[in-house]
Formats: sequence, structure tokens, C-alpha cells
Amino acid sequence: MSSAKSPADSKWLAYIQLMRLDKPIGIYLVLWPALWALWLAAEGKPPGLVLLVFILGAIIMRSAGCVINDYADRHWDGEVSRTCNRPLATGVLTAKQALGLFVLLCFIGFSLVLLLNPLTIFLSLGAVALAMLYPFTKRFTHWPQLFLGAAFAWAVPMAYAAVQNQIPYQAWLVFAITLVWTLIYDTMYAMADREDDRKVGIKSTAVLFADYDRLIIGLLQFVMLGLLIWLGWLAGLSLIYYLSIAGVAVMFGYHQWMIKDRDPLMCFEAFKLNHWAGLVILLGLVLHYWV
Repeated sequence: MSSAKSPADSKWLAYIQLMRLDKPIGIYLVLWPALWALWLAAEGKPPGLVLLVFILGAIIMRSAGCVINDYADRHWDGEVSRTCNRPLATGVLTAKQALGLFVLLCFIGFSLVLLLNPLTIFLSLGAVALAMLYPFTKRFTHWPQLFLGAAFAWAVPMAYAAVQNQIPYQAWLVFAITLVWTLIYDTMYAMADREDDRKVGIKSTAVLFADYDRLIIGLLQFVMLGLLIWLGWLAGLSLIYYLSIAGVAVMFGYHQWMIKDRDPLMCFEAFKLNHWAGLVILLGLVLHYWV
């Protein structure tokens, strides 16, 4: 029997690849900060409906972000070794099909948010705007990672709004932590593509930082750890939470070792491992409120 895939099967696989559902790391990177915020805002007892909406929302909006990113990069991905096999770069899917999928995903995501309060619904418009803006910033600024961080961190004020129907100052501290964390791991991601990006004219923090990349990432790691300690102090968190921060510090040291030679494959692996740091922080919060 032939094992060849039918055209319909190939098309479905291409849509899955376009949404990166076969590579869930990005979902975790969006989800963990949203869950940090939910656990803090609800003091360890997030409402079931809110929790479900944010988990599904992370999956859907990360998928939408990947689709619009590939649409924006469709003329460049073919010239970058790591992205040359993406569905739009190979022509398996068309730009029109990608835009249609993006609109559909945004509609589904917005439908989910309609289950929440008006403030959260209003804030969700910002999430869509940031998701659409980020992919195009690579053409105009060396700081696209900052815009990506804002897009990922926007779930934080939304989570506080969904639970408390307000956005306290603490939410913006968690927002800042998420923003700094995104700069850390997405600069590692960009280090993996730096030489190809220079050839095609794509801007990134990795290109901007050049030989100072590891130093600046290290400084950002210290800033994030400091902000996490400040958050623990403001929220009155227990030793369990601070132990989770210690675990993150150890992980950051390992990531620095991984990128010491700036090998593209090791930089990409360090990027992927970052999601475990987010999970450890979440476990620290969950155990604090549980104990």
C-alpha cells in the first residue's frame, strides 16, 4: 500500500505547521505569564471559566500570531535556512489562505473573550493590534522583540481584569517581568538566525547587540530576577516562591553556558528551554497558595 499523503492531508498538515501547533513551545511562552497573573489576581483560586478561556485563548492567539508572522515574512522566509520550508515560503498555502485563517482565529479568540467582563473584552482589542503589528516591526526597528514582548505580556492585564474587573499596579509589574523575559529568550532565538537575517535585512536585538549579546542577555536576566523578587515582596509570597526564583536563576546560568559559543543550534535550544523557567515560576505561585 502507498504511504503517500493525499492533497487534502497535505493541506491540513500545512495549516497545522502554519499555526505551529506541531511546535507548542510558543503556546507555553504565552500561557505561563497569563497563568502567573490569574493565580496572583485570584490569590490561587482562578475561576474555572476564566482559566479555560485563557488557556484556549493562548493556543488560539499564539496560532494567529504565527500565521500573521509568516504572512509578513513570506518573501523572506525562503532565504533563511531555518524557515525556508514554511508553508507560505514553499507555496503550499497562499497569502490569501493565511489571511483567511488569521481572521478566523481572531474571530474565535474574540468569541471566547465575550464570555468575560466588558473591561477584558475591551483589552482584547489591544491583543489583536499587537499581534498584527509585531511581524512588520522587523523591517523598521532593531527592537521587534520588544513588540513581541508587549504582545505576549498583554494577557497579564487582561487576566487581572477578568478576575478583579480592574488593573492594579501589580499587574504592570508582572507585565514588565514578561516583557523582559521575552527580550531574553527571543534574543536567543534571533541569535540562531542572525547571519541569515543580516543577509536579507531583517532587524533584531541579536543584530543590534552584536558581540554584546550575551552580556546584555545576562543583564536582562538579572533584571528579571530582581523584578520577580520585588513581586514576591509586594504580594507577600512565601519561601516556596523564592525557591522557584532560585531555580530560574540556575536555569539562566545554564542558558548562558549554552549560548557561550553563539552556535545557532545551541542558541535555538536555549530559547526552547526558557519555557521551563516560566513553568517553575508558575509552580512556585501554585504551591505558595496551595500550602
